[in-house]
Amino acid sequence: MAFFNQLTKRALSTSIQRNAKIQEFVVIGGGLMGAGIAQVGAQTGHKVTLVDLSSEVLEKSSKRIADSVARVAKKQFKEDAEGAEKFKASVLDNIKTDTTANKALETADLVVEAVVENMSLKQKLFKEYDAIAPAKTIFASNTSSLPIAEIASVTERKDRFGGLHFFNPVPVMKLLEVIRIPETSDETFDAMVAWGKAMKKVTVDCKDTPGFIVNRLLVPYLMEAVRMVERGDASMKDVDTAMKLGAGHPMGPFELADYVGLDTNKFIMDGWSARFPEEPLFRKSELLNKMVEDGKLGKKTGEGFFKY
Repeated sequence: MAFFNQLTKRALSTSIQRNAKIQEFVVIGGGLMGAGIAQVGAQTGHKVTLVDLSSEVLEKSSKRIADSVARVAKKQFKEDAEGAEKFKASVLDNIKTDTTANKALETADLVVEAVVENMSLKQKLFKEYDAIAPAKTIFASNTSSLPIAEIASVTERKDRFGGLHFFNPVPVMKLLEVIRIPETSDETFDAMVAWGKAMKKVTVDCKDTPGFIVNRLLVPYLMEAVRMVERGDASMKDVDTAMKLGAGHPMGPFELADYVGLDTNKFIMDGWSARFPEEPLFRKSELLNKMVEDGKLGKKTGEGFFKY
């Protein structure tokens, strides 16, 4: 009877833990996206650990976060210097950094992976963390183009796995795509949505389809613009002008592609065309491939479809 009661208590404890709201989370990857997610989490009262193998990356991320938080404080507390200082201290106190996730995983409610778009690396990390993290911990990837189900396949917690796709820059962009795979439990999905709203993001729900909502529509649109120019249907300048004035877009497709990065566009399209070779929307572009080969990647290199 005592053994039965012990099992019941353990099951009840696990159930309560899994139902608890997300208060403490770990971000894997100290780049722009990871640092942005950590900052927003800290600003909304969450306890965050930002993890990266490189101490140098973490130092740069910490400075970037501190500078960004200072700008937010200046804007929110224009006439209140003391309030601004308290705000900055409170936010920065919510963030820890570490070169390993092991300690933070012991108590984390959520892990958000934001490393480079490499399937093998993502799977390696999640398989490792799956053996360390407690049962309550939800796993999520911030991937913009890779299948969540394939990332989750190496773990034993597919019911506690999903996608949380933020947009860059995270402190500014309001949207968060919340993605579920067939195994994702309603409990897990609801917890991720609630967390997204607590992060003061507007959440949209999506299944594990290529590119989710935004990139599934956006990337083929950008590629179709490139194909129009390849066919000689119109010039890049005229296509951009047409979409800005005719469709009300703030940027034309070529300017936007340069902003996103032509290497990023190529990476996504290469992956999709390999997975779905019969889908005409995912066909590769010779023009795009040549520009990436020549190092013309967009605004970050000073030249892409346009010069900057």
